Amino acid sequence: MRKLKLQVQISVDGFICGPNGEMDWLTWNWGDDIKKFVTALTDSVDTIFLGRKLAEGFIPHWQNVVSDPSNSEHEFGYEMIDRPKFVFSNTLNKSLWDNTTVVNDDLASEVKKIKAQPGKDIIVYGGANFVSSLIKEGLIDEYYLFVNPAVIGKGKSIFAELNAKQNLTLIEAKAFDCGINLLRYKVTPS
Repeated sequence: MRKLKLQVQISVDGFICGPNGEMDWLTWNWGDDIKKFVTALTDSVDTIFLGRKLAEGFIPHWQNVVSDPSNSEHEFGYEMIDRPKFVFSNTLNKSLWDNTTVVNDDLASEVKKIKAQPGKDIIVYGGANFVSSLIKEGLIDEYYLFVNPAVIGKGKSIFAELNAKQNLTLIEAKAFDCGINLLRYKVTPS
């Protein structure tokens, strides 16, 4: 069965954005070491999961990147655009984007069905409510938490809706030159 990997940037105090969606605390001066790591992580998957709210910014952003050959992320942009994407939504009925399927059915059963299909692993980027639902349902297999060197005090946590403990095993910890630290965990059965 394919693994569902969560890649997310968080603050030291565990928030993925401020209370009003602020992301001005994120570290963007990425060096070659973190870029190489993220590229390898991206290469390990062939499918992307997104919530509708994130998809509305994520997909057009990468479409703009690939349309600009002078953009430093031009080649990587194709990685984001070419991979099949599933957008989970309660309000969107059809896809607004190429290479994207909208899913309106039961979250847990649809994710399990897609994970059972042949292929490489799957990555999920967010947003907060969607990721919280995946965590609550126990659907994440590995966490890639990119901890930014910032404490923001208040914000949105992807773990706030969790009703029961999930056991995790640390499988990698890595410091990057830009100050971000990776904590990679796998979910361990109770």
